[in-house]
Amino acid sequence: MNTGTRTNRTGAAPAQRARDPFNWRRLAALVHKESLQAVRDPSTILIAFVLPVVLLFLFAYAVSLDVREVRIGVVLESDSAAAQALAAAFAGTRYLAVTPARERREVAGQVVSGTLRGYVVIPQDFERRLAARVPQPLVQVITDGSQPNTANFVANYAQGVVQTWRAGRADGAPAAGVALEPRYWFNAELESRRALVPGAIAIVMTIIGTMLTALVVAREWERGTMEAVLSTPASVAEILVGKLLPYFALGMAATLGSAALAIFVFDVPLRGSLAALLLLSAVFLIPALGQGLLISALTRNQFLASQIALFSGFLPAFLLSGFFFEIDAMPPPIQVITYAIPARYFVSSLQTVFLAGDVWPVFLPDLAAMAAIGMLFFAIAKRKTRKNLEA
Repeated sequence: MNTGTRTNRTGAAPAQRARDPFNWRRLAALVHKESLQAVRDPSTILIAFVLPVVLLFLFAYAVSLDVREVRIGVVLESDSAAAQALAAAFAGTRYLAVTPARERREVAGQVVSGTLRGYVVIPQDFERRLAARVPQPLVQVITDGSQPNTANFVANYAQGVVQTWRAGRADGAPAAGVALEPRYWFNAELESRRALVPGAIAIVMTIIGTMLTALVVAREWERGTMEAVLSTPASVAEILVGKLLPYFALGMAATLGSAALAIFVFDVPLRGSLAALLLLSAVFLIPALGQGLLISALTRNQFLASQIALFSGFLPAFLLSGFFFEIDAMPPPIQVITYAIPARYFVSSLQTVFLAGDVWPVFLPDLAAMAAIGMLFFAIAKRKTRKNLEA
């Protein structure tokens, strides 16, 4: 009788553990298994630690929105002292690389070939225009419209050089009564690198979270190991969390490495706290990893998973997050779509924590939006995985 009781008790314990919806020992075993698999896979280490370094160097040095030393021509048709002084003012600025000329045809061909981005003509009657009572254009500016941003810069800066030169002349008209002194907050040097590098960290985290997770889990579906894991007593939630945690740790390690590169190599200030940076990164990894799990659950194929991760993860993060193109400049329907892109909130928060500091009125809505999107991805992935198991 006593023997039967012991048998029933020992037999009931495994059954009870199997019915357990969430068991920490099973989860720890799954995390250990997934961690070993991640460490043994060279592609995982490559994507997690080498790719971020490559991308950050590319965005920090190869991509620049700073307009400096734009090549233009200055055609000096007048030999007057005033015209020569204005030509010297153009040559003396660091934002323009001036090619002097005496005739327009000397530089017109270089604009057509792309060697120059435009040219400024100081006409023969420059002195007469300068002395005219009725305001007249002093110079003519011709720019290469195939690059609109550069063309606008050349035109506006040329006008600024003329106005500054005219205001500084000893014998000129008195300057206006109101003098404007621009001040730039958060990025006083107007270096595009300081805005690009925090956004590049968001792109790196998207790749690590979405693409890496989608590829690794889809590979398990292809090899049949995912079905073997699903056939164990572990619940679907335990399996998904076990898949997430090792790549969550990889993502956080990549965040620390990227932040160290940004601060110590690319000279991007971290005006906020490291704790805020880690919190933002941790919450962003929820939708990134959840999206990767969802893609792998729907496709079960590495090639298809990589394509879907590219078009639904990386490209939206690059184009629609505000990292490279301002969201306010997009058409209204596209602006609505950006609210479904987790990287939109992460880019905004990263630029704030790096350049402005811990601004929690900005962080809290972004954290809530990222967490909500992540929970939605995770819930759908859990449901799809359960269906696959029941099938």
